[in-house]
Amino acid sequence: MAHDHHHTHGHNHIHHASGASHSHHAKPKDYGLAFVIAIALNSAFVITEFTYGLLANSTALMADAGHNLSDVLGLLLAWGAALLAKRAPRGRYTYGLRTSSILAALANAVLLLVASGGIAWEAVRRISEPPEVAGLTVTLVAAAGIVINGLSAWLFVKGSKGDLNIRGAYLHMAADAAASAGVVLAGIAMMFTGWYWLDPAISMLIVLVIMIGSWGLLRASIQLALSAAPAHIDMPVIAEFLRQQDGVTGIHDLHIWGMSTTESALTVHLVMPQGHPGDAFMDELADALKTKFAIAHSTLQIEQGTTQHACPLIPFQVS
Repeated sequence: MAHDHHHTHGHNHIHHASGASHSHHAKPKDYGLAFVIAIALNSAFVITEFTYGLLANSTALMADAGHNLSDVLGLLLAWGAALLAKRAPRGRYTYGLRTSSILAALANAVLLLVASGGIAWEAVRRISEPPEVAGLTVTLVAAAGIVINGLSAWLFVKGSKGDLNIRGAYLHMAADAAASAGVVLAGIAMMFTGWYWLDPAISMLIVLVIMIGSWGLLRASIQLALSAAPAHIDMPVIAEFLRQQDGVTGIHDLHIWGMSTTESALTVHLVMPQGHPGDAFMDELADALKTKFAIAHSTLQIEQGTTQHACPLIPFQVS
């Protein structure tokens, strides 16, 4: 009988896995056009901004162009990961390539920090002896940047709440819009005062804004890369929910991790002395985990508690 139970559960588990992939893979598809528009706009703007930065002798404009270039690379990374995440599992990649979205979010955070370091280095070099800057050119080009980056950020704002990969793209754009606004203010001030030190000073402020925004993305993506439970998952609440199921006298070996930046997976051993509760119970529990806790992929192992099963990893305990 034990073998039969495992067989039916295995079938049930596969059914849920495939159901989850259909409902969750629609999300990244929605942003294909958004990525194309944002990449095209920002690529054109990088060339324009860097050219005018050289002509106007503005480190703030060139710094902003450098950051915009990292944005284009970041967008390409995020888009590539969103496309890879939709590929069906095959061969040895039994989860598909979902985890690529986590790696892209991590790479994006690192890219933002590296770009910030480059901008800061140039600003520090210039702040002691600031060269004369064409304030009007700086102001007009940066004003165009606010429009382009603001529009690009708006394309991703909806997805940024539930998907760390899309949030990475959104943060790049939002940080750039803020940076362009700073450059506009510096340009206006330089036109009226001749305080050219404002140009590298604003560059430093841009770096600070970017680094503050990037830190949260870096931390969250590292946590997901290390198979931590996603931030929205409340482990003790889920453990208590599982313990309260009919016929369950205990749980152990509860593991929850992010399969991608939008999907979570769970495995757990349920101690049920009465034996396997039937497929309907398994279906209902998997569905409840999906709707209540956004866990798309759950594997439930039933035990009668006649032996001591010990996980080699430290088991999750509920206080």
